[in-house]
Amino acid sequence: MAHSHDRGQDHEHADGGSRGRLAFAFALTCLMLVVEALGGWWSGSLALLADAAHMLVDAGALALAWAAAAYALKPADARRSFGYARMEVLAGFVNALVQLLLVAGIAYEAIRRLLALDSIHIESGVMLVVAAVGLAVNAIVLRSQHGNDHENLNTAGARLHVFGDLLGSVATVLAALLVRYLGWEWADPALSLLVSLLILRGAFVLLKRSSHILLEGVPEGVAPEAIRAALVTADPAIAEVHHLHVWQIASGSRMATLHARLREGGDAQQALRSVQQVLRERFSISHVTVQIESSDCLDPESGCRDSGHGDGHG
Repeated sequence: MAHSHDRGQDHEHADGGSRGRLAFAFALTCLMLVVEALGGWWSGSLALLADAAHMLVDAGALALAWAAAAYALKPADARRSFGYARMEVLAGFVNALVQLLLVAGIAYEAIRRLLALDSIHIESGVMLVVAAVGLAVNAIVLRSQHGNDHENLNTAGARLHVFGDLLGSVATVLAALLVRYLGWEWADPALSLLVSLLILRGAFVLLKRSSHILLEGVPEGVAPEAIRAALVTADPAIAEVHHLHVWQIASGSRMATLHARLREGGDAQQALRSVQQVLRERFSISHVTVQIESSDCLDPESGCRDSGHGDGHG
């Protein structure tokens, strides 16, 4: 069994910086959501109220992302031998689901307002000022997340929420300008609906990525057949590789288990070193469990072939 912890210290430092940026983003988001909620109530703007609601959810998402980043550093224990790294995936999954619910709520209210335009009255001046401040704050918050690990689904979920806020602020500024200078009050709910559709795509992408990891899916860009072929040619002693499973505990943390059947007289230690080297250097898999088998197949149900069937690939 091969373990590699090369990334441990770097990962801890990176997570420390990530937590600091998430805390900063959380504080600014909480401040801005209060301003937008008051501005939306005062001006009657759905775009501002929707953005305030969005920021309320985002504040919770950022708090969850911060907690997940801190919790993921907890060491493994007797009940969780792989530790808590998967907390970041769970946080990304929850963030995506919440974002989908939020989009549905905003879309419903936008359509309701579009069907009742006669009753809409918006104080465009207040709306414009608050939206401009919100745009500036969201740009600062998004910029603060730039240094976070882009492979980390937890921080990806947080960035998705912040990016959605930025889009909402852009749409709100544009809606305020259209209402103020052209009298197009329908622009407020219409642009809210457009932003919801834009956010929807990002939420689905995040949901797909996090679900794939939670379902123990093969990491993106990794083909089991390619791994099997590479391992069989990695060492002359390896006759066959079967029972190959590749997955990831969290983003960028790839793992594998496999059975390697050796030819008669093969050097087991050398074969094991070859397997570890190929997986680490060619497929970025640093944690691997290898079961070395003799020329006799110990597990026929796995699809391997015993010595009587030659050295075929399973």
